[in-house]
Amino acid sequence: MMSQEIEVTQEAVDKLYERLNKEAEAAGYHLNPDVEFTKELVRSLLINERRYGYWSCPCRLSTGVKEEDLDIICPCDYRDADLLEYDACYCALYVSDKVIKGEKEPKPIPERRPTREQRNQFKEKQKGKVPTGTSKPVWRCRVCGYLCARDEPPEVCPICKAKKDRFERFI
Repeated sequence: MMSQEIEVTQEAVDKLYERLNKEAEAAGYHLNPDVEFTKELVRSLLINERRYGYWSCPCRLSTGVKEEDLDIICPCDYRDADLLEYDACYCALYVSDKVIKGEKEPKPIPERRPTREQRNQFKEKQKGKVPTGTSKPVWRCRVCGYLCARDEPPEVCPICKAKKDRFERFI
């Protein structure tokens, strides 16, 4: 089977880059200052969006099944931990203040994502857990850790702008 080439215009890349940069800065994050490199990552996000229907991380293998890939939809669940420990996320789309100030260079970092088997084991452990002690469920943004107590998670995280499907029931 031949793979199909997915075309993305430079205009679409530039438009998404500007949007992501604006949103990142408003939320206290920074895109990689290497604009050419960052725009190639943005191009890959757009290709993955057309391929899978969502922004799968350009540096990870997607299953093509959104439910299984929720943790690697950009911004991924591991971004903040990677920024704290390595000053860049796994694909280096997001970088820390130290990188922006020129105090550090983004470097390759180890994969933090659990294996598929580990993720499935975790899901099995979560099934059947009964939350206690709250009048409302507490929802946690899997991207930034934002918590809120309400009947349903918000449509968009007020902190990192992740969509509703990136929330998990915390309590």
